[in-house]
Amino acid sequence: MKSKDGITRICLWSGPRNISTALMYSFAQRSDTRVFDEPLYGYYLSQTDADEYHPGAKEIMDDMETDGNKVIEMMMGNHDKPIVFFKNMTHHLLKLNKDFMHDVVNVILTRNPKKMLPSFDKVIENPSMKDVGYQDHTELLEHFEKENITPAVIDATIFLKNPERILKKLCEKISIPYQENMLSWEKGARPEDGVWAKYWYGNIHKSTGFMKYQPKTEPFPENLTALLNESLPHYQRLEKIALK
Repeated sequence: MKSKDGITRICLWSGPRNISTALMYSFAQRSDTRVFDEPLYGYYLSQTDADEYHPGAKEIMDDMETDGNKVIEMMMGNHDKPIVFFKNMTHHLLKLNKDFMHDVVNVILTRNPKKMLPSFDKVIENPSMKDVGYQDHTELLEHFEKENITPAVIDATIFLKNPERILKKLCEKISIPYQENMLSWEKGARPEDGVWAKYWYGNIHKSTGFMKYQPKTEPFPENLTALLNESLPHYQRLEKIALK
């Protein structure tokens, strides 16, 4: 879907510790696409108590625009490529006006909380629902339903079992041509990486493509059981409508 100015703006609405950075790296391989890494992160930190426990919070806020409305203006402004990909965390939206979503391609990315929560807990211990975004995802989905907006939904597990298939389906839904080079990238950091990359992107910087899906074998941490039970119904609602 192109906006009136001819630019296709793709807004990925993800939870943390999904494959959102890998998807950003994938779209960055396209010659027709510019990518942006979590432009609303600074705004989110400035408006919540997350600045007290997110690693590098002060550095992030010093480096970024913390006025959410100005960030949206940037996203909807002029860009030097016909396709723009914004990797966002859904919980970073907070109370921002969502009217702009009518003029972008909305993609929701989710991951089974049985797999996601232990990974997140290794960086930020004992997270709560406001940290992991599952409830925000279903609230966003309800907003889309009310506004007659049809998002694409990606489940990380389904995606990793066949990245090429789901990428082709996603590109078709967005009405952009699929490019084979979206499946691989050079090892190491990218210039678009946020300043938080040193805390979160260790694995992606070692990769040259999407990781092969491997079931988790470690026992699920007992301290996360309540959050898992709270998160599962939100995840299952999205899982049902994910691209297959």
